[in-house]
Amino acid sequence: MVKTLMQGLQQSPAQAEGTALAEMTAFVAVAEGLSFARGADRLQRDATVVSRRVRALEARLGVRLLERTTRRVALTEAGQVYLERAQGVLRAIEDAEREAASLAGGEPRGHLRVALPDAFGRMWIAPLLTGFMRAYPRVTVEASFSNRFVDLVGERFDLAVRLGELADSRLVARRVCGRRRLLCASPGYLARAGTPRRPADLERHACLVLSGLPHRARWELRDSRGATHRVPVSGPLQSDDAELLVRAACDGLGILLATDWLVGRELEAGALVPVLPLCSLVDEGAIHVVTPSDSAGASKTRAFSDWIAARLAEPPWVPRAKVRAAHTAARG
Repeated sequence: MVKTLMQGLQQSPAQAEGTALAEMTAFVAVAEGLSFARGADRLQRDATVVSRRVRALEARLGVRLLERTTRRVALTEAGQVYLERAQGVLRAIEDAEREAASLAGGEPRGHLRVALPDAFGRMWIAPLLTGFMRAYPRVTVEASFSNRFVDLVGERFDLAVRLGELADSRLVARRVCGRRRLLCASPGYLARAGTPRRPADLERHACLVLSGLPHRARWELRDSRGATHRVPVSGPLQSDDAELLVRAACDGLGILLATDWLVGRELEAGALVPVLPLCSLVDEGAIHVVTPSDSAGASKTRAFSDWIAARLAEPPWVPRAKVRAAHTAARG
């Protein structure tokens, strides 16, 4: 990870000797290899020089970072914390050098760490990654898929795709496209249980509920006149797995409240049909690409943001003809 920086330092040892950066670099080389000999070999330095720099770092910080025995080197608790931070610093220096070089060469390059929502990322972003990497062969991508709300700054991500509301003012946000939340069910379920005509009808229907959300047992809908209805719902299945709920809805288990990107394929195929299509769901939100403010201008980050935004500008999951037909039928 720090190879490029280390090579730069080894070319000017007189200037690097005794500096905080040289001490940090020596410590990281030893800590990652858990050996002074391996660290010295990696830096192409004498082991005594590397050892002196690590001792100087510990003296300056006033804490022991490494436990040394005749057989092994181990990190102390303070050493583990410092290593994680130091690796981030050295990675940032490498990225800065790559970005500066890319401006001269006109081509984005470097390592890009991307945080993606689990289901949405796998369904709609993952298929775009190989095309991006072919277009930008000097950018390497590390994609993390999770429903956890990652701390981009603290965890050193370059970019994230976020669904819904944004709260972190430290981030630079770019709206990619809208999203629509809707009610849907299988034709078989509606034939068996009847079709709701107004929001209050949902109370007597089997509803499939996504757990882990606030007010999950109450759906808030806005009718065509703008009036808000807060409807208590219940049903045979609750889960934090949205894709499981989609499968259950397709199998006729009940009515599902879902985002259009999650059920677009099923709506297009006719496995699900809209329910109460003239109603909208409160708090629909949008899909954004967000970046920490200190990395928003990096060419690799801009390239990825532009790539995703261009391909989702017309959301591929929206079955427009089906939705229009449902609206027309409801109005009729």
